[in-house]
Parts: sequence; structure tokens; C-alpha cells
Amino acid sequence: MATKDINTADSASDTRTIDEIVDVIATTAPEIRTGLPGRRVASEVQNPSGETQMAADVFADDLLCERIGALDGVGEYASEERPESIDVGTGSLSVAVDPLDGSSNLKPNNTMGTIFAVYDAPLPANGRDIVAAGYVLFGPVMTMIIARGGTVDEYVIYDDATYELIREDISVPDEGSVYGFGGRVPNWTEEFEAFAREIEQDASRKLRYGGSMIGDVNQILTYGGIFSYPALESAPEGKLRVQFEGYPIGYVLETAGGASSDGEKSLLDVDKPDLHARTPLHIGNTNLIAKLESALD
Repeated sequence: MATKDINTADSASDTRTIDEIVDVIATTAPEIRTGLPGRRVASEVQNPSGETQMAADVFADDLLCERIGALDGVGEYASEERPESIDVGTGSLSVAVDPLDGSSNLKPNNTMGTIFAVYDAPLPANGRDIVAAGYVLFGPVMTMIIARGGTVDEYVIYDDATYELIREDISVPDEGSVYGFGGRVPNWTEEFEAFAREIEQDASRKLRYGGSMIGDVNQILTYGGIFSYPALESAPEGKLRVQFEGYPIGYVLETAGGASSDGEKSLLDVDKPDLHARTPLHIGNTNLIAKLESALD
């Protein structure tokens, strides 16, 4: 289960660089969103995880790489769309990005977003090396969640690339009211299926699963509850990438007073040296994550 040990930037220069990274992501988001309509087609290449890239994936990655890489305090940039991290400067901070999480939702025009993590270490890094993380959600309203300095804040991003703080020091609600579980049910393990069925029997919770991880995560941050993309019989390591999704989402939820887990321990304590390694992912209220870990033990 989660342990409250959230790393924070330890120098004025790092703090300034984090401000600049957040600004780049926020001001680039409207351009990414505006560029989506003409890029709802598959490209001719696959990403390092073996998935066919959408033209929008490449577009978003190129924009973010160019702009984040131009910041003096950033030394490395990595994304889910590139096989390796690239050196972009001599700065001390590394940035890992999922440029367009949920890009498969372009075809049905469903929720997607951008996930990022700032590490005070070379890539691939560990979850405890994160000094800031967050995501932009391309919903009916474009919003940005930022976890840094021990707090989680929410901003609304406008089409003119300005953004405004709308909620400060967000906490996961105590009474979780939603749940969502990914993966094909026939591929769930017996232990996870038994846990999921028990959760489903609680009439106080509603099913909320949209097939875009970032949208499902935002449901948990808003309403509380539990979201899982578990280990599967067909994929024991799960589906989601620890460096680009597991660590940053775990950091956001734990900073907001919730918990994260790979089924045994905090996502921030998962130790996998491969840049594109996968992990089972469970996030939500601390009591529900503790219950899940007991069920999978």
C-alpha cells in the first residue's frame, strides 16, 4: 500500500525548471488538441510497446520534445513513442511523457490526455525520484492536474493557451463512489475477479470505465473509489507503462492522500530498469487499495 514519502524539488533552479515544464505542457495542450482532427489516422510505424502509432501521437510527441527539450534545466526527454530517452541538454531534471494517452479513442472521439513526470534522476528512473507529475485531460473542458511540493492543484486551460488555477490542495474524497476495472474479464486472475465482484456488489458505488486510463484516473481523483488495470493471465506484467503511467499516476494519487499499488506495494516502489516496462496498476482510496492487496496476497 502507499507510503507517504513524496519527493520534492530541492533547489531554486529545479523549482524554476518545473514551473517552465508545467507552462510548456499547459500552453502546448491547446495546439495538440487543435491538431487532432486531421490526425485521426494510423501512422506506418509502431511505438516501442508494439502498438501502431496514430499520426496524433507523433504530432504531440514532436511538439513536446522540441519545447521541453529547449528548457535549460532539462537534461533528458523520453516518451512512450520513442525507443530510448534522448539527451536534450545539461540540466539535472529528466522528463518522461505519454504525449497522447488514450489515442485509440480518437476514432470514437472519446477522452484522452497527456501524462508527464519530472524526475530528479537519469532515465529510466524510480518512482521515488519524481519531483512533479500530472496530466492534461482533453474533456469537454480542458483541465490540468499538477502534483508537486506535497499538494495537488487543478487548472483549467483555455483555447488561447492561458490557464487558471481553479482548485487547490485536492484530496481524494473519503467516501469513494466509483470503480472501474480494465482488461478482458476472461483474462483476469481468479483472485482479482473475486475482488472485483465484491466491489461490484456495493450499491453505493457506480461503474465508471471509459477505456482511456487518464479519464478513469480523473474519475477517482474527483469522486474517490478504485481503478485497476490488473495483472492478467495473458499479461502478468499488466498493460500500463511504469515510467510513463504507473509512476506519475501513483505520485498524483498518493500526493492527494490516496493510495497506489501494483498489487503488492506502492507503484512508486516498483523497480523495473527497462524504460518501457509494464506494471499492473491500482489506484484509489487507501482502504480499498489495502483490501485489494489483501485479496491478491
